[in-house]
Amino acid sequence: MTVTDPHPTTSPDAARIIRDNMWLHFTPHTGLTGADVPVIVRGDGAYIWDSTGRRYLDGLAGLFAVQVGHGREELAEAAARQTRELAYFPLWGYAHPTAIELAERLANAAPGDLNRVFFTVSGGESVETAWKLIRQYFKATGKPTKHKVISRSMAYHGTSMGALSITGIPGAKADFEPLVPSTQRVPHTNFYRATEHADDYEAYGRWAADRIEEAILFEGPDTVAAVFLEPVQNTGGCFVPPPGYFQRVREICDRHDVLLVSDEVICAFGRLGYDFGAKRFGYQPDIVTTAKGLTSGYAPLGAVLISDRIMEPFQRGSTFLHGSTYGGHPVSCAVALANLDLMEREDLYGHVRAKEAAFRGTLEKLYDLPIVGDVRGTGFFYAVELVKDKATKEKFTDEDATRILKGHVSHALFEAGLHCRADDRAEPVIQLAPPLICDQQQFDEMERALRYALTGAWQLL
Repeated sequence: MTVTDPHPTTSPDAARIIRDNMWLHFTPHTGLTGADVPVIVRGDGAYIWDSTGRRYLDGLAGLFAVQVGHGREELAEAAARQTRELAYFPLWGYAHPTAIELAERLANAAPGDLNRVFFTVSGGESVETAWKLIRQYFKATGKPTKHKVISRSMAYHGTSMGALSITGIPGAKADFEPLVPSTQRVPHTNFYRATEHADDYEAYGRWAADRIEEAILFEGPDTVAAVFLEPVQNTGGCFVPPPGYFQRVREICDRHDVLLVSDEVICAFGRLGYDFGAKRFGYQPDIVTTAKGLTSGYAPLGAVLISDRIMEPFQRGSTFLHGSTYGGHPVSCAVALANLDLMEREDLYGHVRAKEAAFRGTLEKLYDLPIVGDVRGTGFFYAVELVKDKATKEKFTDEDATRILKGHVSHALFEAGLHCRADDRAEPVIQLAPPLICDQQQFDEMERALRYALTGAWQLL
């Protein structure tokens, strides 16, 4: 049911300005009129409103970020208080109180001895920072040939030239090549599409982990510096690691002196029901990269959490010549502290763990639709994979995937009052990552909107 705001916000010039002056991110501009771009003007709880007054359930938490929901006054107030006291100062040889407090809080919460915090502005910058740091670490410890990175097929790690090089999505990279060399890809963990050990989930996980060791040996252990892995891989649709997968990867990394980076830009701060995804799956990384949920998207901030071992050479002579103007911004750090307070006070991590089975169960009702092949995920992070034939798992052609997802499903979902993501960069999937405050009412709304859109999509085949 469409819900309208009695006080819509409109701008008669918005369409013209969008058409003539704005360059939207990851958006085709051919034929864009401006009037065809939704203008989101307000948020409250799990919902957002556009400039016409229509309400939508935010089934993607903005972009996997708004953990505590929209319109939380305490976060706005934290930003305002900090702005009045100290609006800005850099961390270039200086410190300020909110960064100090946040660094200690993150270090205390992080798994193991990840006691050092390097602040950034975004997730991609966190990944970029981690790779640069790793390269310098190995040079500082007398192993200058260890510079290569292994990541998984179809995994997304950012858009800057280094982070994009680690990214495993060919279509995202082609227009920017040549990129930074020395990155290699290994299989992801989409068990639904497994061809090896397709009847044994744990054996499939061991097989996938062993491909990492195979790649290290092929490249030469004296040249491989790190493995970058998301706890649950986003692109392709929420690939959950099989039992024992990360433990096997940890053993492999230790055996070959390779650092394990847990890229938790999406997965940290409650998305999986824990503050860090590494805790959810019981493994110890050497570095954790974060952003998004750290502030619930209310202010731009990222952080790289680094082990004492990696910090050691930088305490005896090496200087990390890296940073940014706004990394660890005082206002963003103040928002992050208030955000973490709020999540702790409302026990949102516990809420996710308590409700994830109900979320999954509600989405699994969609299995009665012939177009739904798989529902997978964990926490408040799920994907629905679409198929042409459920019995054979037959995939759509590229043309059909584009026509169905972009030509119908995306529009139909929005029409039904749901903001989420239809993605065809790997298998065609719909991704769902709502605010952590959601409950059965919102789960049911998502299921109804998906059923409406997917029923229409099937009729187009």
